[in-house]
Amino acid sequence: MEKIGLPLARRIALAAQGFGARRPDAPGLGHLRRTLDHVQLHQIDSVNVLTRAHYLPAFSRLGAYDRGDLDRLAWGARRQRRLFEYWAHEASLLPFALQPLLRWRMESADRGESGWSGMRLFATERRAEAMALLARIRAEGPMATSDFESHKGQSGWWEWSDTKRALEWLFWAGHITTATRRGSFERVYDVPEHVLPSDVLALPTPDEADAHRALIERAARAHGIATEKELRDYFRQSPAQARPAIDELARQGVLIPVAVEGWRHAWLHRDARQPRRIDARALLAPFDPLIWERDRTERLFGFRYRIEIYVPAEKRTHGYYVLPFLLGDRLVARVDLKADRTASALMVRSVHLESDAPMDARDALSEELHVMAGWLGLSSVNMR
Repeated sequence: MEKIGLPLARRIALAAQGFGARRPDAPGLGHLRRTLDHVQLHQIDSVNVLTRAHYLPAFSRLGAYDRGDLDRLAWGARRQRRLFEYWAHEASLLPFALQPLLRWRMESADRGESGWSGMRLFATERRAEAMALLARIRAEGPMATSDFESHKGQSGWWEWSDTKRALEWLFWAGHITTATRRGSFERVYDVPEHVLPSDVLALPTPDEADAHRALIERAARAHGIATEKELRDYFRQSPAQARPAIDELARQGVLIPVAVEGWRHAWLHRDARQPRRIDARALLAPFDPLIWERDRTERLFGFRYRIEIYVPAEKRTHGYYVLPFLLGDRLVARVDLKADRTASALMVRSVHLESDAPMDARDALSEELHVMAGWLGLSSVNMR
């Protein structure tokens, strides 16, 4: 079995995620689509203290790209779209090629076998209620939860009415999808045939085992090098779903078993690049696929990272919305950021350098913060 040292494993992982190449001077749609090919998905999150989380992975890799390009790929006119929303790692924006590979999850939800318990009732005894909502969307066109009279009187992000639960089950089961987002990022639903291109919907549904194998291969390509747990976590596959896929990909020579110190049963994708050096400079969203699996982050970078949004302020260690800072092939700092749109300022509420951060880390971070501020349309960077 080939032995791979931790520094090389780290560089393989970074290269697989699209880091290390020189950032383009003027990132365009082509660069954005290639970035999505590297990472496979952009996770969606509701927190908007800096900017919506799905915009950040492309910025980390490309620099100051046009966020409108991502909006057009995700929610633009039908002929412009290249992405759809669905539950993959979590709620995510995904390339169309993944839609057939996730139909097994939709079918499982339709049978009431997956999804949150409060939603599963709508697959069985309360199915008629959900189908009535679907019929109304089909007849009247795109609708958000707030458009339904049965939802009126509900408020708050976490306060889900039965209408919201039914709509989310319809979404999970593939009966509806996201037409657009509006207001405070509220999802607007429509039937797939009005949103997704007909050639995507016409793609054949693969056998479930084939779909799991394709998803594991994509996860392996996105990771470069990974454990079994990390491979199946990328698209939230169970051990029973993932292990046969991994075994078959190993038999085919797509996945190569390797030994990495401190890892168990590591797998290397046969096409993974093994660069001698990675020159990167990036602020990473808490939900960036490079770092979303916290144990992997700690093993690769010696960097223990936890998001503290839900921690009371007086108990936080590093801050509210903390972004790790990647320099070269190491995570060297944590920075708590907020976009003050009224003052047109990027507020740097705290900076914590790692003990082994290089001498130029603070200067490099300052440069990247100014790039981010310009990208967000903010006129200054304010350090506390």
